Amino acid sequence: MDRIRVEYLGESSSVPQYASEHAAGADLKAALTDPLTLSPGATALVPTGLQIAIPNGYEGQVRPRSGMALKHGLTVLNSPGTIDSDYRGEVKILLINLGPDPVTIHPGDRIAQIVFTPVVQAEFVPVRELSPSSRGTGGFGSTG
Repeated sequence: MDRIRVEYLGESSSVPQYASEHAAGADLKAALTDPLTLSPGATALVPTGLQIAIPNGYEGQVRPRSGMALKHGLTVLNSPGTIDSDYRGEVKILLINLGPDPVTIHPGDRIAQIVFTPVVQAEFVPVRELSPSSRGTGGFGSTG
């Protein structure tokens, strides 16, 4: 898979771009008409102005941009957010400001990145009992 069909929903939309030759994620930009300020702890669903057609057998994972997280505490709330191959609505980014100061997002700012990855749908088989493992039921820090 190396082609993703993209539909632009407005004049402020722009195609996702890879920032470097070997980048795994392509940057998504805010398709805003006016700046948007997020107070500390606030969330916003930010439009990208894009609809995409992901091939069957793949998903789009929406992830934070590390620079925005480091500099401003701005991150993707449901990270990674999944875009299913059968979704055709506008890609929107659920951002949260975890930093101590308000953050202003301007039209065209790079706000997240998208990574495409293969997916497998499992077949769930009901059983009366699972086979044992060396780990057993230990979780949440049980391995050190």
